[in-house]
Order: sequence, then C-alpha cells, then structure tokens
Amino acid sequence: MCGIVGAISQRPVNEILLEGLRRLEYRGYDSAGMAVWDGNKINRLRRAGKVQSLASALLEQPVVGAVGVAHTRWATHGKPTEANAHPHMSGHGLALVHNGIIDNFEPLKEQLIADGVAFSSDTDSEVVAHLVARELERTSGLREAVQAVVEMLDGAFALGVISAAHPDQLVAARKGSPLVIGVGLGGENFIASDQLALLQVTDRFMFLDEGDIALLTQQSIEVWDAAGEPVEHEVISYEHGVTAADKGDFKHYMLKEIYEQPEVVEQTLAGRIANDHLLEQAFGAEAGALFDQVKQVQIIACGTSFHAGMIARYWIEDLVGIPCHVEVASEFRYRTVVIPEGTLFLTISQSGETADTLAALREVKSRVLGCLAICNVPGSSLVRESDLSLMTNAGPEIGVASTKAFTTQLVALMLTTLALGRRNGLTPEREQAIVKALAGLPVLLREALEMDGSIQQMAQAFAEKQHALFLGRGSLYPVAMEGALKLKEISYIHAEAYPAGELKHGPLALVDKDMPVVTVAPRNDMLDKLKANLQEVRARGGELFVFAGCTQSVKAEDGVAVLEVPDIDMLLEPILYTIPLQLLSYHVAVLKGTDVDQPRNLAKSVTVE
Repeated sequence: MCGIVGAISQRPVNEILLEGLRRLEYRGYDSAGMAVWDGNKINRLRRAGKVQSLASALLEQPVVGAVGVAHTRWATHGKPTEANAHPHMSGHGLALVHNGIIDNFEPLKEQLIADGVAFSSDTDSEVVAHLVARELERTSGLREAVQAVVEMLDGAFALGVISAAHPDQLVAARKGSPLVIGVGLGGENFIASDQLALLQVTDRFMFLDEGDIALLTQQSIEVWDAAGEPVEHEVISYEHGVTAADKGDFKHYMLKEIYEQPEVVEQTLAGRIANDHLLEQAFGAEAGALFDQVKQVQIIACGTSFHAGMIARYWIEDLVGIPCHVEVASEFRYRTVVIPEGTLFLTISQSGETADTLAALREVKSRVLGCLAICNVPGSSLVRESDLSLMTNAGPEIGVASTKAFTTQLVALMLTTLALGRRNGLTPEREQAIVKALAGLPVLLREALEMDGSIQQMAQAFAEKQHALFLGRGSLYPVAMEGALKLKEISYIHAEAYPAGELKHGPLALVDKDMPVVTVAPRNDMLDKLKANLQEVRARGGELFVFAGCTQSVKAEDGVAVLEVPDIDMLLEPILYTIPLQLLSYHVAVLKGTDVDQPRNLAKSVTVE
C-alpha cells in the first residue's frame, strides 16, 4: 500500500506534492513526509499521523523547491513513527520514497552496517536509500545507480529518488507495486502511485511495466525495461472527471460513493448491453474463442471482491451449469493447486494491484485456459497481465470500505455469466429477461437509497452494541458476509455472518438481547426455512432486523424490525440488498464517531502481503 508522489518542474512543487498526498491518503495514513531540493540542498519534513499533521508542520517549516518526492505510509516494517516515515535519506544528498516490501532487506542491511552505514529507522526502505547512495558513488548516473540496486532487491516495490548530485532529475522504478508517470503540459513531469494524485496538474499518464525504470526531467521522460533497453509507452488520457475525487455535499466519501451506485452501475452496463442482449465484444476480440472452450471457472479475490466472487459462483453454476470454485488469493497462492483442463481463471480486484491476487495470477497463468480480470483501473497490473478484462467503470473509490466497487463488480460478473451461459444452454429468452432486469437495476437502486432515513433510525439500536450477527441463505449468504465486513470495518463492532441454516450448529449459543441479528430474506423457496431460523433467534431473546422483499410475508412484531426492499429479479437480489447493509454500517459508524473514510489499521489498496 502506501502512496508515492513526485514532481520535477520549473515552478515550486511542494503544494503539488502535498495535494497529491491528500489524494493518496486512502492508501495509508500512518505517517507522511516530503523531501525537496531547494537549489542548495535537500530539505525533508516528516510527521507521524495523517497528511494534515504534515500540512500543519509545513506551515511553520516550509519545504520549497522545483524537484521533490513525498509519501504517505501504511506501516509494514517498523512502527508508525516519524523516524520510520518516508522519505528516507542517505546523508544529506539523496532522498527516496518506497512502496512495497523488500524481502531480502536484512542481509543487505547487514552488509551496509559492516561497511559502516548507520541506520536511523527500522524500515526496509532505508536500506534501499543507502544502497542507491553507495551505487551512485560507483557510477556517473542516478538512473544507473537505481538500476543496479533494483537488481539486488527481492520483493515488490515502487521507488522515487532524487539526488543533490543530479538535481535536474527524478528517477522512478517499478516492480510489483503500482507507479504511473504524469505527463505535464510543458516544463514539468510527475510520478504517483495512482493517477488520482495528479489530476490537479495533468490528465495524461504513462503506465510503467514490471521492471521499468524511468528518468524524468522538466522536459523529458525516458524509460528502460528490466533488461536495460529503452522502451516507449503510450500516453493515455484519464477517463474520469476531476470532480469524481471530491466529496461534494456529502459528509463522507463513503456516503457519496453509496449514493453514486445507480450512476456507476449504468456506466458498467454502458456499451455492454443493447436490444436486451449482451454485447460480448465488450470482453475483447479474442473473448469468444476463449469462452467457447471454458469447462470450469476458478475465481480468485480478496476481501469484498471475494464476496463478489462467492455470489458469482451461484450465478455461474445455476445459469451456466459448469463448476465454479472461489478462493481467497492469500490461501490459493500458498497451496498445491490442481487446475482442471479448460479452466477460466477469473480475478477480481478494485485496484488491480492487490498483491495476493496478482501473485496467484502469475503463479498459474501458464497452466490455465485463459485469464479474465474484473477490475476498476484500466492501466493496472492485473488488467495488463490478463488475457481478457472487463472494467467496472466505477470511477475513483476513496472510502477505504468498498461500496460502489462491489456492486459494479457484481454487475460485471453477471455479464460474464451471461457470456458463458450462451454456450451452455442459456436460452435467448432467459438472457433477454436478465438483461432487462440489469437495465432496470439503477432505478431500483435509487429506490433502495430512499430507505436511508429508516435505516438511520434502525442504526441507533446498534450504536452501543459490541457484537452483531448477520444471516442469509443462498446467494444472499455472501451478501450477509459483506454486510458484516462493512460493519466491522468502519464501526469496529465485532460482526460475523453465517448461513442461516447453520444457526443450530454453534452461533445460536451467542444469541441474546445484546446480539442484534441482521437478516437478508430471499424471495425464493428458501424463505420458509429462513423464517424458521428467525423464530429460533426470537426464542432466545435475540432482536431481529430483517431486510425483505416487498412481497415477503415476514411481518414486523415486537423484537422484529422489517424494512421492505424493492422487488427485483431473484438473480439480482444480491446487488440490491447490498445497499441497505452499506447504509446501516455507515450510520452506525457515524453514531459511534469513528473515522468512516479512513478506519483504523486499514488501507484502500492492499499491494503488499
């Protein structure tokens, strides 16, 4: 995780760097720092805590210059202290920012200590700074020094380096962690972990490939690949407006992003459906030939994306009739995996840089039929390294707790299901009905958002609780899991989700008046079974909060609060029922006074193990 921003310009870059850090704070906010060449020396300022702590310090101790690097940290090696904050320096002549983890930093550090180098932090990153400084003494160029060090490093990293010996240069390197180059309009260029950080200065970007090293000056950008050969990359314009990163009239980014879901679902569908059928070309020119050969699907994801994959399994096995397996990437990549012939390897990630998901893809890519990425970032590693991709088009998601990324992933997964289903008995009539339901989904999402006031009142029952239980059956069980995850992420209430049929196998022992039970009720033949499960809860004094379809027969009574969810095609219930659970977690967090957009100990993009 962590966020890097760097700039070289004819004008002072300190405010550009600071604004970039503010926009990158979703990637980590344990500490922040900035280092800038002022024409005579490199000045550095760091602070523990959020970017605002650094901003306040800069008012008293300005750091001004035309080339610099800055960083906002999510702690991995070393506690979140000022000493461990980036940028790290070697002497007074070199400053470096680093995102990722250096696996072999310990032996490298021991070598440096043996050579007389003194360390001031507990980080792996400082090792890299001293290595670059050492190599700079042995070579004439900053780029060459960074290249030599990169060859020594094991792990995943993105680097930004400035040197007093080369004050007209900014060098960047990428291996396993995201890094983009912002192409200025003249006399300036930039680097960042995310395009979002640079939208105030440019909308043109160049994406570095694995192993690339870039040398930026005010007037030029040069890139070399891992073999040291010069390469050229296409300059791509940013697709989303700058206002996508603003909160607007909303108190929190998370609430804004919840309310954006009708619009972003429309964006996910745009160009993918027409005349009540799927436009398969949206997956790419080669997709049809690959889909023709698919005999099973293996879904890999983490966190919220994993829950999306679990829902997709119900859809694929129901509509397509082929096996579908879902596994968290951090487990999949570390076990012996048997991959049957004809496997479509489907990865899901909001950022496209999720470390475990990327590692799983790289591990099995040569052993599967083909790889499909469901992702929100077009230039991300996951997209570039997969055979096929389908963008969710959700726009920037700033809140750490994912909302609109999840629902758009589900829409993209349903489109994928339709593409596979065509080849396995899904009739044109059934496809037409599902596509019509998808087209009407934004309207129903807006109706679900109108439940906000009632859900805000319901949230008061959770504000003083320490635990909560979420129940669901069928494809709504993963929705319950996602609801529990949201509540624990931003309100810090311990929440668990179970299939409702598993109540008697253990969780029922926890149910009492202090354990609110949230239930998402399906409109299918499992409803009667679920109602029996709810009676088990009431018999133990548990307080029930039920989200049910408007045609349901679940009735409100003492100890049972029922909120009606708009009626929808049963297949799409998981998408719609997600909205009220997101709103519930949001309002509970607000009542508890937690940091909704930046919950403790978490970061948006998990780009390290």
